[in-house]
Amino acid sequence: MNAPDRSTACYNPATGEVIGYSPLDTVEQVRIAVQRAHAAQPEWARTPVRERVAAVERIRDYLVEHAEEIASTISRDNGKTRLDALATEVVPAALAASYYARHAERFLRDQHLGTGALLLANKVSKIVRVPFGVVGVVSPWNYPFAIPFSEVLMGLLAGNAVLLKVASQTQMVGRELERCIQAGALPEDVFAYLNLPGSQAGNALLEAGIDKLFFTGSVKVGKTIMAKAAETLTPVVLELGGNDPMIVCADADLDRAAAGAQWAGMQNAGQSCGGIERIYVDRAVYQPFVDRLAERVRALRVGHDTDHQVEMGAMTTVAQMETVRRHVADAVSKGAVIYAQSECPAQGNFVPAMVLTNCDHTMLAMREETFGPIVGVMAFDDVDQAVRLANDSDLGLTASVWSRDARAAERIARRLAAGVVTINDHLMSHGLAETPWGGFKQSGLGRTHGQLGFYEMTQPQCIVHDVLPGVKKNMWWHPHDAEIYRGMGAILDLLYSKDIGRRARGLRGLLKIFPRTFSK
Repeated sequence: MNAPDRSTACYNPATGEVIGYSPLDTVEQVRIAVQRAHAAQPEWARTPVRERVAAVERIRDYLVEHAEEIASTISRDNGKTRLDALATEVVPAALAASYYARHAERFLRDQHLGTGALLLANKVSKIVRVPFGVVGVVSPWNYPFAIPFSEVLMGLLAGNAVLLKVASQTQMVGRELERCIQAGALPEDVFAYLNLPGSQAGNALLEAGIDKLFFTGSVKVGKTIMAKAAETLTPVVLELGGNDPMIVCADADLDRAAAGAQWAGMQNAGQSCGGIERIYVDRAVYQPFVDRLAERVRALRVGHDTDHQVEMGAMTTVAQMETVRRHVADAVSKGAVIYAQSECPAQGNFVPAMVLTNCDHTMLAMREETFGPIVGVMAFDDVDQAVRLANDSDLGLTASVWSRDARAAERIARRLAAGVVTINDHLMSHGLAETPWGGFKQSGLGRTHGQLGFYEMTQPQCIVHDVLPGVKKNMWWHPHDAEIYRGMGAILDLLYSKDIGRRARGLRGLLKIFPRTFSK
């Protein structure tokens, strides 16, 4: 396969083979795309919601019709197994498309506000949802289809024009997504797919004049984008990863907890910002839990997915493999033990899944996002200690609590500094279209998914009507005099005084100035 000029080469992480090329755009092409999007967006915003919904339903139908083809491309471009690609990207994308199409009209409906004070009952207010205009989406390589798919659809349904930039490492997936969106038969320039090096994309979109940017990636790059956006006060939504804790209580179903830890720690080769990285286990059940988890991890089949006979595929990038190895070496040098690990191929971007014990919070694996199939396990003596350990991080994306006592588990969950906390499960709420996604602390700003995520695609505009017939002016308008001053003060006595006499005087004072409402 010959490489065309100015293109991104895409490689299968499991085999190293080139699987395709994606044409590169220039910064000037980005500027032109943003300019055209600004011109096309107003008419799209005026398009009835039901017509925008119909476009999204066409996109969903194309996705369903080409599900296996898309899952295969995700597997070859990202390295995850085809089952992972289907179950965690394609199926959730279809569910999300249906959810947002079904609820878009309700989400965008005017919200009428109740009266805040009887004194101003003649003022009737409502919130109108207004699209931002041109929205940019910069997405990562770990879930290269599902993450941008929902954001693009929400942006379009809300009446925005959307520009999408997918990670350079997974351009073949991006081109599949582009074909999906094109199946919606959108008006020209309402959607554009752009391919720029990751280091240029955010700045290029912001400098070209987009109205809002959605970025998913590292904390370091997110901070750089936020600083650039601050120059023009362009709003951003940032999802910047996690180092997510799992708390296993003494009454937990240990078999379920161990299976959940294996899934949420090793799925997608651990390259999930909401995956489990730190596990805190009640000392009373520490050893039986660790043994169950170790048994599962040793049995995990790792390799190139050709016939669905593996559970864990390749890591997407060599750089991420090096981060995993560095974190493991650091932990071992500080006393951690590799309690269990899987087999893995010697060729390709493969690393073994591992369980580390004898961990503490001096280790990189417990302090930073590893983003690989490694979990560190520690024992705790009481719930307060478990909560302190779980919250001892500058990241706070997701967390989980495992217990047979749902009420006790929720009490713990409410104490955790995380944007999403699941009970007896982990790494699945992103697949629930109705749930918001986002974190606390340096895990980011804003939310995607659900009604809260949909609202991020719009600005709230408040419209206030006066419904009292015959009104000429408000009581406090010019001209002013001493009687107006006393009348306005009397309103406070009328509304809030605990003395009946003062309230009566307040009513008289209000009645003196109220008639001016109807005079010129």
